[in-house]
Amino acid sequence: MGKDHKSAMGSIVERTTRTVMLVPLKKRDAESVRKAFAKELKTLPEQMTLSMTYDRGKEMAEHKLFTEETKMQVYFCDPHSPWQRGTNENTNMLIRDFFPKQTDFSKFTRKEIKHVQKLLNERPRKTLDWHTPKERFKELLLR
Repeated sequence: MGKDHKSAMGSIVERTTRTVMLVPLKKRDAESVRKAFAKELKTLPEQMTLSMTYDRGKEMAEHKLFTEETKMQVYFCDPHSPWQRGTNENTNMLIRDFFPKQTDFSKFTRKEIKHVQKLLNERPRKTLDWHTPKERFKELLLR
């Protein structure tokens, strides 16, 4: 959420490779989030779009339509259980290096947001034995 809850950006993280997709959001209602996420995920290879785990926010209310549109099975974390989304929570901390709390996301272009996404995906991670998410994603696709 952005400054005064007036702007927002979505984050999608592939659990195995830690690949990040930053999703600029014009609105944060359920329909806008569903459409924006579906559009971003259509850029991925089919084998990378089997399932998704959402948090329990009201912006995820159109999950059934999302599943119909994308053929991705949607799961939800249990209430008050952030450890079930550990990879996403840790990634959100990395995103905060670029976009601190109270950032007004409406002041950033899609190109600027995607540049941050690129930087995150080219950043070596200890959890990946100091490989980058980009490297691991490519390896996974070659299997």
